[in-house]
Amino acid sequence: MGKLFGTDGVRGIANRDLTPELAYKLGRIGAYFLLKDRGSKGNKVVIGKDTRLSGDLLESSMTAGFLSMGVDVISLGVIPTPAVSYLTRHLSADCGVVISASHNPAEYNGIKFFDYRGYKLPDELENQIEEYILKDKDVDVRPVKDGIGRLTHLEEASKLYTDFLKTTIKNDFKGLRIAIDTGNGAAYRVAPDLLRQLGAEVFVINDHPDGININDKCGSTHPEILQKYVEEVSADVGLTFDGDADRVIAINNQCQIVDGDHIMAICGSRLKKHRALKNDTIVATVMSNIGLDIAMKERDIKVAKTKVGDRYVLEEMLHQGYSLGGEQSGHIIFLDYNTTGDGLLTGLQLIDTIKEEGKSFAELSGMMTSYPQVLINAKVKNENKEAYLKDAEIINEIKRIEAIMADQGRVLIRPSGTEPLVRVMLEGKNQEELNHLATGLAKMIEARLS
Repeated sequence: MGKLFGTDGVRGIANRDLTPELAYKLGRIGAYFLLKDRGSKGNKVVIGKDTRLSGDLLESSMTAGFLSMGVDVISLGVIPTPAVSYLTRHLSADCGVVISASHNPAEYNGIKFFDYRGYKLPDELENQIEEYILKDKDVDVRPVKDGIGRLTHLEEASKLYTDFLKTTIKNDFKGLRIAIDTGNGAAYRVAPDLLRQLGAEVFVINDHPDGININDKCGSTHPEILQKYVEEVSADVGLTFDGDADRVIAINNQCQIVDGDHIMAICGSRLKKHRALKNDTIVATVMSNIGLDIAMKERDIKVAKTKVGDRYVLEEMLHQGYSLGGEQSGHIIFLDYNTTGDGLLTGLQLIDTIKEEGKSFAELSGMMTSYPQVLINAKVKNENKEAYLKDAEIINEIKRIEAIMADQGRVLIRPSGTEPLVRVMLEGKNQEELNHLATGLAKMIEARLS
């Protein structure tokens, strides 16, 4: 068996890779390492899941693992990932667990831990849990009689989460027509219910999960579905969520896709106006469009860059004390409110901004222009994936291209983590010029490093 934890928990095809036996062990061993420094009395864990058929299978197995360690389990039912992060803190739980594979197809599932503060686990702690499981170690904890953990179901979990979300905005949504695509996932009830409570006229698609239709040609990875629906119902705003609702992509009233970069630009500008954007900085990844940098520079907002992945965005935010960060894919973190990407919270902040500004969504999203991007994979020897950093000819060619684009474009080279490839990405104003320059650079890299 290989490494268990990836960049976002343990994932695989349910009942084949991610088995109930493995889920049970993750409950037992996870409890041991997560709770060993928090005392042995009254420990409790909250568990939430998305709408996948395999969710019950894995939840029951993992629950048994926790109960066997004397840990009480509070089942939250079907609920967004960020709600688990919030409720872990709100209920003073010792840790939280999400059973979801996010945007992946229904046959996949995953298990992700939050610590008692609602943060994803550090690599070191995941490695400790992983080592015990892979080496088939167990822990000498077997309580009996009333020492065994107890299972309870929290019926009001969604209400606690939505009540919290309401406190993060200033305006009601009366007079707005909002279309949403819940992706047949974890937000299928909570999102339309909340928006209606706030006074919006709500139109919903893909809100009838059957256990196997989650993310199936719907949700945030297929925003074109909501584009058509926004036009059909003449909506002012469209929001489309992934399976666990930790990210959102928006559609404006002109039926244009508004990605995470644009959402950060809109919300970041509002926060700065209210002096609530800490250090006047937004945290983005290296894959964010250069249009974000240009638009924010015009508004005296800095953009800090991290590696791709919301965990790296969060690390930078915590390290530097920033309040807003995220990814182009729609994982947005409002750290003043929650400790992880939250699609519904992001949607509320966006709509609240639209209401406050008194402008159409299309007007606001026009504050940032997305520059054309070209991405080409250069095939190289696996051992040469980092060699471009020292190759004089490649370095000089990159400098030449950067000089051509001046401050209106950029070159980004990223070695693949899993394949013998170097990814060449160029951004700029002229699509034809980008194609020519990127193709030439990729050919040079292949010729010199393959």
